[in-house]
Amino acid sequence: MTERKYSVATIGLRIDGFLQTTLENAGIELDYEIQDASPREDDFETPDVSVRFSGPDVDLLLSNRAELLLALEQLTMETLRMPSEDHSRLSFDANDYRLLRIEELRMSAMAAAEKVKRTGVPFRFSPMNSRERRVIHLSLRGETTLRSESGGVGPGRHVVVYPAGMASLPDPPPTFAASPRRGAGGGGGGPRRDRGEGGPRRDRDRRGGPPRGRR
Repeated sequence: MTERKYSVATIGLRIDGFLQTTLENAGIELDYEIQDASPREDDFETPDVSVRFSGPDVDLLLSNRAELLLALEQLTMETLRMPSEDHSRLSFDANDYRLLRIEELRMSAMAAAEKVKRTGVPFRFSPMNSRERRVIHLSLRGETTLRSESGGVGPGRHVVVYPAGMASLPDPPPTFAASPRRGAGGGGGGPRRDRGEGGPRRDRDRRGGPPRGRR
């Protein structure tokens, strides 16, 4: 088991302060509870501290593959100045999204492994963050006829599954989204962008007033 480096006692108040201010300014109605994370049987994720969200806007938090949830998590880690190697020690979750996503990734890894075994052709996953790449690697660690490795740079980092002994393929060239043209026939607007325990607990009232601590 990984030794605990962070706890609610050491970073809980800073997380609470950041989230309280951010959610109030954004007008998002969420409750959250900051806890020391309990050990899990598997080691796909081993956080020291977890933040669990609930409340009226939890669906907004989880839309688009939990884009807002993951963005809040990333901004919180930057606020805490956590080094990249410690990012797995803080986990944000709502409605057990993390558990469901881990199972989805594990099943995808198994399907990719079977395809590579059957065809002998490497399988390249779509880009994903470091925590999700780790789940893919751990899911395949018991395979003796396959190997997995990460490739690409920045937001294009991804996992490739190879037959054991096959040389690594070169990374594909980065792709860039085309910007809309301006000029004849152009509509208004600029470019579009698509895209444990006993810790503090806060809930926000619907008028955007100050948070009320729960006891």
